[in-house]
Amino acid sequence: MSRPEHIAPPEIVGDNRQAPTMDFYGDDEARKYTDNSRIASIQAEMAYRALELLNLPPGPAFLLDIGCGSGLSGEILEEEGHTWVGMDISPAMLEVALEREVEGDLMLQDAGQGVCYRPGTFDGAISVSVLQWLCNADKAINRPKARLQRFFSTLYASLNKGARAVFQFYPENDDQIQLITDVATRCGFEGGLLVDYPNSKKAKKYYLCLFAGQQTGLRNEMPQALGEDGEMHPDDRRSIAYEKRRATTRKRRTTKNLKDKSWIQRKKEAVRDKGDKVVAKDSKYTGRKRKTRF
Repeated sequence: MSRPEHIAPPEIVGDNRQAPTMDFYGDDEARKYTDNSRIASIQAEMAYRALELLNLPPGPAFLLDIGCGSGLSGEILEEEGHTWVGMDISPAMLEVALEREVEGDLMLQDAGQGVCYRPGTFDGAISVSVLQWLCNADKAINRPKARLQRFFSTLYASLNKGARAVFQFYPENDDQIQLITDVATRCGFEGGLLVDYPNSKKAKKYYLCLFAGQQTGLRNEMPQALGEDGEMHPDDRRSIAYEKRRATTRKRRTTKNLKDKSWIQRKKEAVRDKGDKVVAKDSKYTGRKRKTRF
């Protein structure tokens, strides 16, 4: 499957009949994305995890949702009692968010052009499945390194001292991870990458956890990734249990269908009772086990 950022820029809105390959986050796709229950569930799970990694002090906070889309992750922030502002490059996604009447303020903004807020505005920032888009040179004027530089430098300024920014993203390769972390570090951020459930193909998730300046106490420590001690994701446990049930069922059927000596004798007796066929007499060779030939 092609990576979404390689198909078309996220802000393109068009007619599916005229440009079906270029309408990645158009009106129809934005609604399909929002109405998909599986996507909503995954989005909520990652938003909760990002909020956990923010490690906010008790009480409500003022948060920035970068690439808020239709407001799926913003709803999680609302449920947890926080006030939020969302920014996104796709007009279609923001239109769906308005139709859903989300509580956060919305802004049409390309993250690669910077975060346009006053210094020290936010207590933290989250982003779900967005950061890899900044690394895609979909236009001649879009240079990934320059866009990342502009984004991280303005984001750093907009955060309170000691605040965190957590990004869930899907890196294309190790070089892309290195580029992102290097630029973020040059812009003043501390922190690093953590990978939840690194041994799982389906549950593996990348989170970039950044600190905007020095923090106090335990908030200055890098959080621990889930599954580092071998713990399995709940979905993986259910999948293994299902495979065991299938293996047990398959084995039981195989054992039942074995044609041993007693089965052969029952069949021969049934044919003898009918009396219409000649049946060979039983001997010591009836139902014997033959050696495997190589």
